[in-house]
Amino acid sequence: MKEVRYFYVPDAQQVNELPADEAIHAVRVLRMNVGDSMVLIDGKGTFYQAVVSMTTARRCFYEIRQTCEQQRLWQGCIHLAIAPTKLIDRMEWMVEKATEIGVDKLTFVNSIFSERKVLKLPRMEKIVIAAAKQSRKAWMPQLNGMTAFKTFTQTENTGHRFIAHCYEELERVSLFDELKRLPAGEPVTVMVGPEGDFSIEEVKQAVASGFVSVHLGNSRLRTETAGLVAVMMMHLSKQS
Repeated sequence: MKEVRYFYVPDAQQVNELPADEAIHAVRVLRMNVGDSMVLIDGKGTFYQAVVSMTTARRCFYEIRQTCEQQRLWQGCIHLAIAPTKLIDRMEWMVEKATEIGVDKLTFVNSIFSERKVLKLPRMEKIVIAAAKQSRKAWMPQLNGMTAFKTFTQTENTGHRFIAHCYEELERVSLFDELKRLPAGEPVTVMVGPEGDFSIEEVKQAVASGFVSVHLGNSRLRTETAGLVAVMMMHLSKQS
């Protein structure tokens, strides 16, 4: 039996052909032909069972046969705000895996000790789309570009907010213990710092803005690992 392919089409019901990148992949890489089945993901919670209706050298048209509303696998909003690593491949790996696990928002933060100040968001968007298709996610995570630490802590005021850090001299509580106490439907944001961690002043500033000071356990983790651990903790605490 031929494997059914998944494609990201944000406006699947309003159009009848795949976006340019997806069309080229379907026609030139997968060599799909008229009558072949496909599943379209709109990134907003719906899958569409469709078939190829016509192809050209660079275009792929489809006909929707069935609309399938999907059920969310977790409740509330999961938001990770993270300072990108100097080696971008580590951050790309983290974004891919976070998407596979399940996340609603990803924001990249510019901290005092950040070694990476610039991020190519289109590249990250492609990684998110590929991971969402591979893991069959009906909802596409929202990606937010580089944001100054101070701006983020002063403007992010939705739901429960946490900042994870390694300073033992500052009071911290367990993130997982805190998450377990929250109602499953509550929005949660967790901040994770760069390789050199947030500065003490930044942590104090975040706490003054309403963030709760937390740790992720007894192990000292790399930035990308800490980000993934935080996502997993939020995800486990919010499963439907």
